[in-house]
Amino acid sequence: MSKSTPAYLALLQSGELSKRAQAAYARLAQCCLCPRECQADRLAGQLGVCRTGERAKLSSYGPHHGEEDPLRGWRGSGTIFFTHCNLRCQYCQNHDISQTDAGEEISPETLAAIMLKLQASGCHNINFVSPSHVVPQILAATVIAAERGLCIPLVYNTGGYDSLDTLRLLDGVIDIYMPDMKYANAQIGLHYSRIRNYPQINQSAVREMHRQVGDLQLDEHGVATRGLLVRHLVLPNGLGGTAEIVEFIAKDISPDTYINLMDQYKPAYNARQFPKLNRPVTRQEYQAAVEMALAAGLHRLDERKVWR
Repeated sequence: MSKSTPAYLALLQSGELSKRAQAAYARLAQCCLCPRECQADRLAGQLGVCRTGERAKLSSYGPHHGEEDPLRGWRGSGTIFFTHCNLRCQYCQNHDISQTDAGEEISPETLAAIMLKLQASGCHNINFVSPSHVVPQILAATVIAAERGLCIPLVYNTGGYDSLDTLRLLDGVIDIYMPDMKYANAQIGLHYSRIRNYPQINQSAVREMHRQVGDLQLDEHGVATRGLLVRHLVLPNGLGGTAEIVEFIAKDISPDTYINLMDQYKPAYNARQFPKLNRPVTRQEYQAAVEMALAAGLHRLDERKVWR
């Protein structure tokens, strides 16, 4: 397969990319960027549920060699970790980033410079981690960076609780979507991530992502250029609803979906307060999850996570 040109370059040339950034910023006045729709006036300095104002807050950035093989390649994925998140996962392994106020506020110009620095270091892509609450800032930075020579794919690395209206602003901008699919049961999502209607919203978001970019496409070196990559963290005691999630992906999205069934769950953050979360996932639980995915018809599993 040949290399492809990132989608956002066409929107830059037509002027549509700047219009998208302006439309996204307008939504900050009564913030409805994510499904929480908390209506905070972030342009006036109010902090909504995401605890972020007009400027994005940066935790860290750099080449990441621990991502999925199609993203990391041999030069790494250019990850940009944003502080805060629109979820409240009580077992979050990155709680020092998602649930604290650490980090620094940055302008779109600074974010654009970081994107160009990661490209110059050889990264295969720009990987926005926890981007749902800072889409306007990402779009504004992409305009600046693309005007200055950015030309590698953009990755939207999300917890999967995303607004359809916001995702539509990203149509033709994001090349690779990498959403979590955390839960198949709404009550479990509410209990462990303090979020309402997670399965319904998550499934609608994943459908929209796939509509925009399709199945994951790789170049001749096995590096992703465009498409959907789904992550599902296997939780102890079947709390994630793996069987239902893989069935949904295979039947409602595509049996050719690239899926990473993650095996690394261990109690973190507040997990010890929840008896069903207070232990690592077992080898048997993980193997059962792999078998469920294969039985559903999914065949593009991230083999790095399979116990042998």
